[in-house]
Amino acid sequence: MAAKIMVVEDDPNLLTTLKYNFFREGYAVVTAPDGIQAVETARREKPDVIILDVMLPGMSGLEVCRILRKEMTVPIMMLTARTEEIDKIVGLESGADDYVTKPFSMRELLARVRAMLRRTGMTGVVVPGEKDIIKIDNFEIDPARHRVARGENVLTLTPKEFELLSFLATNKGLVFNREQLLEKVWGYDFAGDTRTVDVHVRWLRQKIEPDPRKPRYLITVRGTGYKLEG
Repeated sequence: MAAKIMVVEDDPNLLTTLKYNFFREGYAVVTAPDGIQAVETARREKPDVIILDVMLPGMSGLEVCRILRKEMTVPIMMLTARTEEIDKIVGLESGADDYVTKPFSMRELLARVRAMLRRTGMTGVVVPGEKDIIKIDNFEIDPARHRVARGENVLTLTPKEFELLSFLATNKGLVFNREQLLEKVWGYDFAGDTRTVDVHVRWLRQKIEPDPRKPRYLITVRGTGYKLEG
């Protein structure tokens, strides 16, 4: 079954271009021209990836992202014409997994979407098994089921938070710089904004650390990157 891409864009020309290119790549495509319809369409269609413009009529893309992130773990890619650092961070803080700044190349956008689908299992099947479970202290990470539990409590993580934790847990004790994490977790073989990594690390610490201000598991190695201990 083809992966379903939802495109939310109020510019009819760009919307048509995006729809055509995703359809040509073999994806099923659904669209929405504004924020209010975006929320309704996402709830009804349950897409595998959402491409979401920041500036939308009716309801901003940031607000759409906040609403959907509370209801579903679908990967969300923000499209923004803004280049200021604060706008990128606000997008990530709203729950987006990543962003692309306009103007962007279709090749790059398609590559990022393929990476999102690959990391969420849409391009391959992982056979569940006990051997796949990773144990770190009192955490159990089950890559096959995308499930993390601390004792009896199951944690609610976004897809990218889960992938980041799973990758670092699989490579426990090894230090990775931000560029390496972008390549390994986000799947990019081109330069990306490493602030994306920092924001997701901060989110993840909020969910797994007893005191996020004094990390016990997800450790910063100053001047190098991050590692997972436990």
